Amino acid sequence: MKLESLKDLYLEQLKDLYSAETQLVEALPKMAEAASASDLRKAFTDHLRQTEEHVRRLERIFQNLQESPKGHTCEGMKGLVKEGEEMIKMKGEPSVLDAGLIAAAQRVEHYEIAGYGTVRTYAELLGKDDHVTLLERTLQEEEETDERLTELAESHVNEEALVR
Repeated sequence: MKLESLKDLYLEQLKDLYSAETQLVEALPKMAEAASASDLRKAFTDHLRQTEEHVRRLERIFQNLQESPKGHTCEGMKGLVKEGEEMIKMKGEPSVLDAGLIAAAQRVEHYEIAGYGTVRTYAELLGKDDHVTLLERTLQEEEETDERLTELAESHVNEEALVR
């Protein structure tokens, strides 16, 4: 893809996010299955439903732009998902592994927060107010998921891991 304008960059970044989100739709069920704490498992399954909605929102934006979301692989998310898969394969105390799953998931959330913040700003500059609304909603949900993971870690998961 040739980048000659902010619109080109916006489209490229949206494709990157679409790839990232579709990779997560595949990864989150595995993380939920690997979690031993029921509230962590629920957080992952809840975020899976949100992520599926994030994909639909991006598809709406692509329809509006009359562009295809396909044809790009988000290498950053590919690496983050691989790290999460490595954590899933680890052996050890369930509470320690849960703490590791939270760490992997928060890396993903921070990556997504950066990406959505960027494309939201681009949408604002390009005068795509309907896109801004959709992207802002997703950004808020990513931030809420990050906060929820922090609450789980601080409320009991990290303490349980410490005791081991």
